[in-house]
Amino acid sequence: MWTTSQELASNPFRAMRREMENALRAFDQGLPSPSIGAGAPAINVAETRDAFEVTAELPGVDEKDIKVSLDGNQLVISGEKKAESTKDEKDWHVEERSYGSFYRSISLPFEPDEGAVEAHFDKGVLHLAIKKPAKAVKTTKTIDVKTGAPPSANPASAA
Repeated sequence: MWTTSQELASNPFRAMRREMENALRAFDQGLPSPSIGAGAPAINVAETRDAFEVTAELPGVDEKDIKVSLDGNQLVISGEKKAESTKDEKDWHVEERSYGSFYRSISLPFEPDEGAVEAHFDKGVLHLAIKKPAKAVKTTKTIDVKTGAPPSANPASAA
């Protein structure tokens, strides 16, 4: 795991990089598995003319353990997953518990108005609708095309 003094003298940056990679790998091995429910939930984001629609997969999470908040233009989905199971078979008893928190932040291209976010939770999926403010809704304008040459921009050069 440690570098030799010869390697350090020949290429100190490579040695430092290897040390950092080893430290991060060791740190990562001590973290809880995302399969328990910790980490960032899978999300889908779709934009319509009037809103953004976000869905987040949160299987096994209770509605009361979900928090949705806005901080400026940051939409934050966070919470905690708690799972418990008990088995009683023959002469043995097994009880398992797992806990994990999750967090996901999405930058919106606008700051939503008060009351512009609707949240619904159904069968392990969080559905969010974020209405765009009137100034953020894109409108298509039709431009008339005229025939003939455009008028001269500099009237002195036309004479």
